[in-house]
Amino acid sequence: MGAYIPPGWPAGVHPPGSEDFESTAIGWLLDVVPPDYRLHGVLRRYPVALATMARYHSKACVEGARQGYRTARTELAGTLPPHAIDTVLAAYRKEGARLAATAEAVDLVERALRGEVFTPKMSRPSAVPGPQSAEPGRAEPESAEARGAGPEAEEQKPARTKAEQKAAAQRTAKARAAEERPPRAKAAGVKAAEAEAAGQRSAEAQAAEEKAGGAKAGTAERGRAAARRNSGGRGRSDLART
Repeated sequence: MGAYIPPGWPAGVHPPGSEDFESTAIGWLLDVVPPDYRLHGVLRRYPVALATMARYHSKACVEGARQGYRTARTELAGTLPPHAIDTVLAAYRKEGARLAATAEAVDLVERALRGEVFTPKMSRPSAVPGPQSAEPGRAEPESAEARGAGPEAEEQKPARTKAEQKAAAQRTAKARAAEERPPRAKAAGVKAAEAEAAGQRSAEAQAAEEKAGGAKAGTAERGRAAARRNSGGRGRSDLART
């Protein structure tokens, strides 16, 4: 089984640990650095030194492209027409991406020359990559919407569905309780009103009975008084006839 080659490994360089790895790595690194570096035999004898110099050189190229991109419109305004400046910026973006990829490949080769062994890493598939930044060699951060569309959001859907179902059941129970409360309150109010009306009717009936009893007593008293008067009148009449 062949050695594992990490993503970004440069084409033309044999896998780490293979027989021709070091020689192909030296040839590729000499193409990365300026041509005059070939004049120094020490760099061929010690590939790690060559890789270190190539790393600094490639990173400096990336930073130079970024700085040139940031200042191109200001520095070239009035010298080049607007459409030409746009073309220069497009060239910066294209070459900046190439230089950034080269710098990453140099880093991988240097690590392999220092003895590092690369192994595949298990990782989740990433979401759809966001748009590239206008600046060479730099990408925009992933948006919140793109993060929400990844596998983690799919895994969280069942949990959210259960929580939503539970919340809906609680809302339904509360709504039913709210609907049941008014009839009970009405029933209690009706009972209270009926009791009050019954009490009023009982008081009125008692008052009527008392009034009727008083009237009867008055009538009886008046009848007795009339009887006494009649008796007294008959007595005087009898005395007069005598």
